[in-house]
Amino acid sequence: MKLRVGVDGGGTKTECILVDGSGAVVARHLSPGCNPSVVGREEAARIASLAMSGLLSAHPWAIVELTLLCMAGNRGFWDGFAASLTGFGRVVATDDSLPVLELATDGGPGMVLHSGTGSFVAARADAGELSGIHYAGGLGYLFGDPGSGYDIGRRAVARAALELQGWSPPSGLGPLLKAVAGVETADALLGHYYGSAPATSQIAALAPAVLRLAAEGDPAAREAAVDSASGLLALAKRVAARLFPDTSPGLLQVGLSGSILNHPVVSGGLATQSPFRLRPVDSPPIEGVRRALLGLEP
Repeated sequence: MKLRVGVDGGGTKTECILVDGSGAVVARHLSPGCNPSVVGREEAARIASLAMSGLLSAHPWAIVELTLLCMAGNRGFWDGFAASLTGFGRVVATDDSLPVLELATDGGPGMVLHSGTGSFVAARADAGELSGIHYAGGLGYLFGDPGSGYDIGRRAVARAALELQGWSPPSGLGPLLKAVAGVETADALLGHYYGSAPATSQIAALAPAVLRLAAEGDPAAREAAVDSASGLLALAKRVAARLFPDTSPGLLQVGLSGSILNHPVVSGGLATQSPFRLRPVDSPPIEGVRRALLGLEP
């Protein structure tokens, strides 16, 4: 029986599936994250190779006709990795925006806004085999990623510091950051994060608490979350104007992917600003990999 392999390789986990010709999943395998920007190139290749081998371990006689790699990190690196594989049929490498784009648009034209630790907008003007996919944003915490966990956390720290200095009205963010960092003053708060190496994961980890405060009605927390996500919506508007100039925004398929953008406070805030009908993407990315696999030729 001829089978197909799909891989969703991110910074947190590497998820693999083995599917038959009808698209039914016959095996799954989960491994640690394999983003080369996080773990290094050698380790990324090792993790991905072991994950794919583990997937096939229960099906040693499987004939793989096609493999789709949807991977975070350097695209050139994954193109080279794909070219090195043997025994996996035709191997196609693309970035990790494809699965959520597939889920948001059902394989057709449209866009997806995605937010996690980082953020991006992905769009496809025409249906086709991985063709016409455009990627915007994803610049990393130093240069962008609006709507991301890191950006929301960064805004919360900045607002709390100004509150502790006495320049912003008190809100729930001041007490939250004092408790999380174990500090009492603005200088100590800033020293806590500037002195951590790296502090990026600690700052991104603040997002759930900020969203919880926002849901409880704290205006400063709501402002931090919605204003952050609004930057990603602004990028999506620019992408739509370039790629879909003749399509009414209200008719364009646009999805929101990730728990941050689909949080009621954030999605509600975006809905009041958006010319698009924003559709929640509630299936996991590996389901997008599975669907994309079915549309490819071996």
